[in-house]
Amino acid sequence: MASMPIEPEAFAEQVARLIERMQPGYRIDRISPKELLVNGRRLDLENLLRMVAHEPDRGTDIVEHFLDQLFTGETLDVGDTPFEVAKARIMPRIQPESIFQHLSRELVAHVPFVNDTVVVFVMDMPHMTVSITTEQVARWGITVEQLDELARENLELYAPELDMQVIESAEGGRAVIVAEQDGYDAARLLLGDLHRRLATRLGKDFYVATPARDMFIAMSCEPAGFVRRLQERVEEDFSRLPYPITKDLFLVTRDGVAGTTWMRKKAA
Repeated sequence: MASMPIEPEAFAEQVARLIERMQPGYRIDRISPKELLVNGRRLDLENLLRMVAHEPDRGTDIVEHFLDQLFTGETLDVGDTPFEVAKARIMPRIQPESIFQHLSRELVAHVPFVNDTVVVFVMDMPHMTVSITTEQVARWGITVEQLDELARENLELYAPELDMQVIESAEGGRAVIVAEQDGYDAARLLLGDLHRRLATRLGKDFYVATPARDMFIAMSCEPAGFVRRLQERVEEDFSRLPYPITKDLFLVTRDGVAGTTWMRKKAA
């Protein structure tokens, strides 16, 4: 199986060729080196390119599988789905504010979060997820705040018993890794009982890192050397993994989740 190029323009060209082969009747327009317009719908290639760069030997398989799922009936517009049918599938995801460099803020259903991130919402389908727009929220007759509450409730029920790996360092630091690999690991920062679940292991206040969509690492706030080493690893993961979110740590307390972006900006 031929490998995929990792230079953005060549990668986009190869993806376009694969789409033409899989869907001969589709119209494909090249908007930029990292995005295509397929039958009038924007296809962002940046995360797909990251996935291929992460596993270059499987590049063509990764892209073909992605496109195969993209063109299933599940990707059709979910705007006509009744709310009673959709509500059990609505889930939250944490995304960087930078998504609005390519998407219209007014069209994406979202609520602001900390660390220069936002919470967006998707319909969880058997093989992929479909983003929820503000138009769909209006059609359902609910508010974005109600959508947020529902999505967090669904997240609580999605995997009630999380598989947590506890790691202890020689100097006394402790970390907890959640790796369900179901697309919602980072989103578990939004769990309402997260502090209760982890405070007994990590202390009354603790940090959580979500460098990418499928990464969740909670860690004790001390000792400083332990936190610094983990944060360096988080920065590496943010740079190399698909679906990056933030390299900043979140501070989890009994009162909720706070950002630490100000610490990075102050240091700069």
